[in-house]
Amino acid sequence: MSEPVTALLNLLDLEQLEVNLFRGESPENETNQRVFGGQVIAQALNAAYRTVEDRLCHSLHAYFIRPGDPDIPIIYEVDRARDGGSFTTRRVIAIQHGRQIFNMACSFHVDEEGWHHQHEMPQVEGHESLMPMEELRAKIADKIPEPFRDTFLRPRAVEIREIDPMHMLKPTPKPDISHLWFKIAAEIDESPAIHQCLLAYASDMRLLGTAQRRHGVSWLTGEVMGASLDHSMWFHEPVRFDDWLLYSMDAPWAGGARSFNRGKIFTEDGRLVASVAQEGLMRPNRKRTKD
Repeated sequence: MSEPVTALLNLLDLEQLEVNLFRGESPENETNQRVFGGQVIAQALNAAYRTVEDRLCHSLHAYFIRPGDPDIPIIYEVDRARDGGSFTTRRVIAIQHGRQIFNMACSFHVDEEGWHHQHEMPQVEGHESLMPMEELRAKIADKIPEPFRDTFLRPRAVEIREIDPMHMLKPTPKPDISHLWFKIAAEIDESPAIHQCLLAYASDMRLLGTAQRRHGVSWLTGEVMGASLDHSMWFHEPVRFDDWLLYSMDAPWAGGARSFNRGKIFTEDGRLVASVAQEGLMRPNRKRTKD
């Protein structure tokens, strides 16, 4: 198993401090000034799972309240709101420096039979013919400032192959509909709950960038300040994240320094296994002028 995948799985291995109280760490040697939102979602979901038996999460709804500090642990407090016959409800609060940085409500459901239908998977290019994200990054590495180059090129735990990607440094406007294939970068022997946590982690990748496509702007060019404001996710059936999945995204609206972004996640054989919605900050960076 690759080192990045092992490190990601270790992030989910929370330390239990007390009943309903858990501690999570952040990756070391990162240049990021704040914790990646997908990490907090995944750790919070795993904290909730540590208090639930015999059922899988079917939905979660989260708010990012303050930027997470990557230099100190995150404390997760789980409120066992309800244990019902069919549904279990949990609320998770993430705390740093004595203040909430994140909270999430999530619901778990026993496996039941029922009617079924779904929207069809978009007909798009397969992952086999697409360039890995690592190769795309390597092509422009010499344009990245040296202090950030190693982080920019480091191996990732999640493989991404994007269809019609924007140019990272010279973006031009494109339709807000975008597609990518992704999966964890190794076969893993983990529970369905951990696969859900990993998919929740990765679902925060690229989603905010969908709205940026319409305007031809990019974080790498310094034109936009972006951050996740909230995140909702629905798991329609069990999923394996070591198989390739298609993430089909769009951004129906942007305005007021915010954008609304949606995603559908399909297996290679066309099953819709999860849906995502997120509002994000998309604030223009104002250039300072000399007095």
